[in-house]
Amino acid sequence: MADRNLSLVLYGKQDLQLKDRPIPEPGLGEVQICIHDVGICGSDVSYWQNGCIGDSVVRTPMVMGHEPSGVVSKVGNGVESLKVGDRVAIKPGVPCRTCGLCKTGRYNLCGKMKYCATPPDHGTLSRYFVHAADFCFKLPDNVSMEEGAMLQPLAVAVHACNRVNVYLGATVLVCGAGPVGLLCMLTARARGASKILITDINEDRLKYAKRVGTDHIVLAGDPQQTARTIQDSLGGAADVTIE
Repeated sequence: MADRNLSLVLYGKQDLQLKDRPIPEPGLGEVQICIHDVGICGSDVSYWQNGCIGDSVVRTPMVMGHEPSGVVSKVGNGVESLKVGDRVAIKPGVPCRTCGLCKTGRYNLCGKMKYCATPPDHGTLSRYFVHAADFCFKLPDNVSMEEGAMLQPLAVAVHACNRVNVYLGATVLVCGAGPVGLLCMLTARARGASKILITDINEDRLKYAKRVGTDHIVLAGDPQQTARTIQDSLGGAADVTIE
């Protein structure tokens, strides 16, 4: 374990700095995590390049990163689900737990959500990070730390495929061959989709999508022609579409 908390801090548009910050101590119901891997999301790049995403603006220094895995290094009072040494993935959004949405299981819509690396809340690109224990999940022995850091974007794809009910034998259209689009494609394949077509405006991304398992690729251009090509490739309209 390190004795410093070196962190990647965004001060504003295109102003990233490595800074030593105090090592945080876990409070009630929290654990301290020695961070091992952190994925880089497109939102991280947008905050770095533009200093904002829409009306979410970096106004004070913010630690980056929200796709982490790590090892529990300290346990706060009241925590029984985790112990020091546990390898965990972290769900980056922590809701209030008391509003109506939280109490009915729709906590992802909580208006008081604190989300890692979303202004003004700090993220996980640091050596140590403190998080709510009930939003940390033990990694099985056969899951690496790097794979653990991928669980957050994978969960997005699993949720999407659950929402649209990708079923056995379905034909699936995925619009966009970026990281989440690829994960949606792979998740749809795992759920038993019979044919999957993925579109993008970037030919290199499409070539990669073909290598990792999609059946058809379409370079999107003229909308009418793109639609015809999709239907010709799938033998009709897709049963399920994920954008």
